[in-house]
Amino acid sequence: MAQAQATRARRGAAFLDSLSRKEAQSSRVAGYARLLSHPAYENLLTSETVMRRFVPFLIVVFLAIVGLARWMSLSTQAEQLQLSAETELNFIAEMIADRLDIQSGKLVAGADGQQANRMAIQNALSDAVPSRFLRSGREVLVSDAEGRIVASVPYAIARINQPLDRVMDNTLLLTTFGRSAETRTVTLADGTKALGVHRILKAPLGGITLIQPRSSVFGSWQKTVALNVALYVGTSSILLVILYAYFAQAARAEEADAINKVIQNRFDTALSRGKAALWDWDLSRGKFYWSRSMFGLLGLEPRDEMLGFSEVSKLVHPDDTDLYALANQVLVEKRSFIDQAFRMQHADGNWVWLRARAQLVENLNGEPHLIGITVDITEEQAVKLQSKRHDLRLRDAIENLSEAFVLWDSEKRLVMSNSKFQQLHGLKLETARPGARYDDVMDAARTPMVKQQMISTAPGEEGARSMEAQLDDGRWLQINERRTKDGGFVSVGTDITTIKSHERRLMESERRLMATVEDLRSSQHKLEIQAQQLSDMAEKYAVEKNRAEAANRIKSEFLANISHELRTPL
Repeated sequence: MAQAQATRARRGAAFLDSLSRKEAQSSRVAGYARLLSHPAYENLLTSETVMRRFVPFLIVVFLAIVGLARWMSLSTQAEQLQLSAETELNFIAEMIADRLDIQSGKLVAGADGQQANRMAIQNALSDAVPSRFLRSGREVLVSDAEGRIVASVPYAIARINQPLDRVMDNTLLLTTFGRSAETRTVTLADGTKALGVHRILKAPLGGITLIQPRSSVFGSWQKTVALNVALYVGTSSILLVILYAYFAQAARAEEADAINKVIQNRFDTALSRGKAALWDWDLSRGKFYWSRSMFGLLGLEPRDEMLGFSEVSKLVHPDDTDLYALANQVLVEKRSFIDQAFRMQHADGNWVWLRARAQLVENLNGEPHLIGITVDITEEQAVKLQSKRHDLRLRDAIENLSEAFVLWDSEKRLVMSNSKFQQLHGLKLETARPGARYDDVMDAARTPMVKQQMISTAPGEEGARSMEAQLDDGRWLQINERRTKDGGFVSVGTDITTIKSHERRLMESERRLMATVEDLRSSQHKLEIQAQQLSDMAEKYAVEKNRAEAANRIKSEFLANISHELRTPL
């Protein structure tokens, strides 16, 4: 069964990996994030590619149109300013020329009247030019027939008697053609660009020249241009920053989606490898969200949409839990969490044990959700069942022992005992329950009367000891105590009355045997003495025998000799 579960987990993990790769190619939002995302988010992701291509183009076109429109407007404004300045200069020049032509008829001829004529021309020029016509840096110069300046407004003594061509260049065209030359751009002695207008006067005057620096004509326009350029650059910069922020945000969102996919894949892989799954139960709608690993645990085809209540309920074993009753407990009894073990049907027809641990939370809309983890405990249940069987077998084996048995843990609490131990100490069943303290059990126990006690300690084991005790009724018990690895100890009391009786009989037999051996030793000693006596008598007998044999031989020899002596005469 464990091998089948492992094979099923590997197949589920491989299936999840393949589906994750397919989902990464089809959608940028995967897993649980799709449940939390807005429904229109997928449409935004679809249009984002098009927007990323057209937004930069639209911004560039917008900036180009705005720049071109402002440049055309400023160019038209500059042309209007120049035309207005030229028109005003021509008007002023015509007006002053008419007035000076009238004054020229009043001038005194000859060298004697030059100073008076200059004063008259200066006064007439000052009277002919209103102060409002001298704004914006305008200057009016009157020259004689030789081209020398004889009067100026505003009055500047440094310009008097100076040739006109020292004040500005390109004077030949102006002084030659006069009105026909119209307005010309000239360069003043200090390098300043200016607009120049010239009118030819009647003799003895040469002409009148009006000059106005271009900076005064286009000063406000240049400020407007600078302001518009600053606004355009600022607007362009802001749009570029917005464009950069848009692309940065899009890149960050794309990277966040990619990271979300990686995390989701790792999350699904971790859940799959750990035989766990994510549950999100929408209690208000009766809908379920399962992670892909949950489908893998049940051998189902993974889906990203929500599951219906009836679809999930029919997979749950009816003997384990009722989802409707569970939801009612959570909502009515205000349970904040659940910890439930139940079975669900696998696609192959088998039942899979699951343990669900979930917490009750509310979303932004105040809707209750049960969110938690579901773990596959099929192997654990099998191990638990097998352990329970082994425990029952062990308890039966201990109960059927002929000896008294008791096991204490490291905290001196009762773990297990059999009826022999309870009978020995006169304990009731409720007193000798697992978990009872040693002192409480011993206080309730009836201490058996001990006539004789012998204690011995095992030489190689720490805390181990054995003792033999003879009870008042004549029975003998051998009690062995050993320390367990976790710090507890186990005691086994064995009835050795038969062994002791047999041992007593053996000891009596040994005593009788020793007495017999002693008798044998005494008899052997007597036999040895008798043997020694017999040996001495045998030696004496041999000596006497030798003597008798010698006497007999002498006798025989004597008789033979006598017989010979007797037969010889006969």
